[in-house]
Amino acid sequence: MVDRDAGALALATELGADVTVRADGNQTAAVLDLTGGRGADVVFDFVAEQGAENDAGAITAAGGSLFVIGYGGELRIPTMALVGQEKNVVGNMVGTYCDLVELMVLAETGKVTLRTRRYPLDAAAEALDDLTLNRVRGRAILVPSASTA
Repeated sequence: MVDRDAGALALATELGADVTVRADGNQTAAVLDLTGGRGADVVFDFVAEQGAENDAGAITAAGGSLFVIGYGGELRIPTMALVGQEKNVVGNMVGTYCDLVELMVLAETGKVTLRTRRYPLDAAAEALDDLTLNRVRGRAILVPSASTA
């Protein structure tokens, strides 16, 4: 797990991450060092902007797969690295309906830990502030009041 936020890294460790790396400008070198220079066989990029997308490409091992889920940046990987190293890049905006059903079953059986923070609908501005200020671990959920439900 690579992140610039110490709280996110702590949560990843709590949820079972084997190794965490602080994104402090040296994250690519740190991941390559951890993998003996090879890189990771599978990389999930949930950010894909502000340079994270290119770090993700750089740490994907030869024959590995980069799954880009976040969006907003511009991925730049030399075509020779893609072809010569047989790297796979897969874009994924969202999963399929079947993926969602499977995720709900996994969550219901306790095999997936979901972290959520609920806000009443009239606290939408507070929820946005908390997201902007990185005070939400997991997902923020707006919940309509009982009178509007």
